[in-house]
Amino acid sequence: MTKKIINDENGRLDKVLTLLFPEYSRSQLKQWLLNGAILINENIEKPNYKVKKNDQIELIIPPVKEISVQAEDILLDIVYEDDDVLVVNKPQGMVVHPSPGHPNKTLVNALLAHSPLSTINGEFRPGIVHRIDKDTSGLLMVAKNDKAHHSLAAQLKAKSNIREYTALVHGVIKEDSGKIDAPLGRSPKDRKKQAVVAGGRNAVTRFTVLKRYQNYTLIKCILETGRTHQIRVHLKYIGHPLVGDPLYGPAKTIKGNGQFLHAAKLGFKHPKTGKELVFEVPLPEIFKKTLERLDKQDGL
Repeated sequence: MTKKIINDENGRLDKVLTLLFPEYSRSQLKQWLLNGAILINENIEKPNYKVKKNDQIELIIPPVKEISVQAEDILLDIVYEDDDVLVVNKPQGMVVHPSPGHPNKTLVNALLAHSPLSTINGEFRPGIVHRIDKDTSGLLMVAKNDKAHHSLAAQLKAKSNIREYTALVHGVIKEDSGKIDAPLGRSPKDRKKQAVVAGGRNAVTRFTVLKRYQNYTLIKCILETGRTHQIRVHLKYIGHPLVGDPLYGPAKTIKGNGQFLHAAKLGFKHPKTGKELVFEVPLPEIFKKTLERLDKQDGL
């Protein structure tokens, strides 16, 4: 239980709560408010309640609902597999590992039903060396044992592996190629978002233009670092947000299954043999059809 007293804060309760409890997201606070977990002077108030000086705010955090990770028989698009590693082509819409908001039907649930996995990342992220967002499609490498996991993780840290993405962005990028070097951290305005912030973690994305349209540009992105939402935030930062991005893009965009971002190419050294492995997968159908439509109506 946490108690706060209103001093100089003023305005709507839902907005003031984000100032009093910055460690929680606005949506989480609103949900607790609606569920009666936040009391104002021992009463439940609506989000638009206007706070007054000396109001007593009481936050009673509900107990976290425990989740358990179960193996689920979900079809996987496996590109490569041996005793140590597995490379999978993740579809749009699939979350990589379970969380309170996504307790099942994740890639991890599917992997657990398929093979043994490394244990380094704990119960909820077995085998997961790196992640891509729910609505980003494409290639992921998975470790089937701890020794393989250590090797793959070390390659990520050393930036020696290959990670190339295909992205469709708003606007016409004039440069044929470029480098975005801008530190990333949690947005001070919205805890669900990442943003370019002073003092954030180093983040570098390189891009090359593949094709220009009248209002869009198709690019290849190469990650030098792997920060949360890195490509999505960096492209917004330079004024070319991803098409279809519900979090960082404009409201008026081409409809799809989320952002048009695809992890098309992945390369790494095999953790046991040291052999260089490189994999590529084609764009998902909705991405291909969108480009075909743009070729007909919007090509330069």
